[in-house]
Amino acid sequence: MQIGLIGLGKMGMNMAQRLAQHGHHEVIGFDTSPDKLSELETKGGKGVDSLEKLVGDLTASPKVVWIMVPAGSPVDATITSLIPCLRNGDIIIDGGNSYYKDSVRRGQSLAAHGIHFLDAGTSGGVWGLENGYCLMVGGDPESYKYAESLFRTLAPENGLVYTGAGGSGHYTKMIHNGIEYGLLQAYGEGFEILGASEYNLNLLEISKAWRYGSVVRSWLLELLVNSFQADPNLDNVKGYVEDSGEGRWTILEAIEHNVAAPVITSSLFERFHSRKPDSFSAKVIASLRNQFGGHAVQHESVANATGSGGSTIEVGVSQATMGSTPLE
Repeated sequence: MQIGLIGLGKMGMNMAQRLAQHGHHEVIGFDTSPDKLSELETKGGKGVDSLEKLVGDLTASPKVVWIMVPAGSPVDATITSLIPCLRNGDIIIDGGNSYYKDSVRRGQSLAAHGIHFLDAGTSGGVWGLENGYCLMVGGDPESYKYAESLFRTLAPENGLVYTGAGGSGHYTKMIHNGIEYGLLQAYGEGFEILGASEYNLNLLEISKAWRYGSVVRSWLLELLVNSFQADPNLDNVKGYVEDSGEGRWTILEAIEHNVAAPVITSSLFERFHSRKPDSFSAKVIASLRNQFGGHAVQHESVANATGSGGSTIEVGVSQATMGSTPLE
């Protein structure tokens, strides 16, 4: 099956590579960075230098174009540029962290042009190439069935769900990320309490042991072990935690439906708090976000040297020129 992939950042490039590795998918990619196009060629895909060329090289009908660019206006601009190139029955998939109400609007707008739209909530971060991406897909059911082989190639076994009407995929991913905020906050606070005790506890050994038999074992805990192994006291991680929007949207949705969500709400406010005085719990969360999503961390030594808020340092992954905002 052919697919056009727009945005070859951390997520987009890994997705292109995972699809190409399975042989039966032909990946044609576009990015504003010529280096990304060259990199795609080395990973089994074909790089093109314009959206028109990308659509033109898709010979299958209907054509499938997957967008992996930052949420908001970049998605709208990309869709606007694609509309004149596509035909009735073609399919656009947005795999980024778009606000679900934007996805509903885009689906309705594209339907007027005879173009189908699927919103694919995507979780897995920079580990998705190896482990697969959990996918939550909403939109036209026939379009979903047509593109299902793509989703099944990208997802691990049992890691794919069709969520229903347009917008439901991104809605589900939004709530997923709201839950994630609370989980990260709990780990951060718990390990800060452990570190503050009079017992001089070995946080690395505790986190390693909790992976086996404990009711709090999880993939996040495995990633925390990675963080403690690299930096036992997280001395080189500044406790500054960004938010990419989904937590805020989740809280707004809770308010709209009169649902009490104190843990998720507090976890968002703690991220705001982290941007002022440094805290160990914020260091845990910042380190974990880097581990699973490639999110940049701020380095303590750089902050001290500059006398400012610190420089953004990327650990283990490269910054994408056009790629999507890292996904949580």
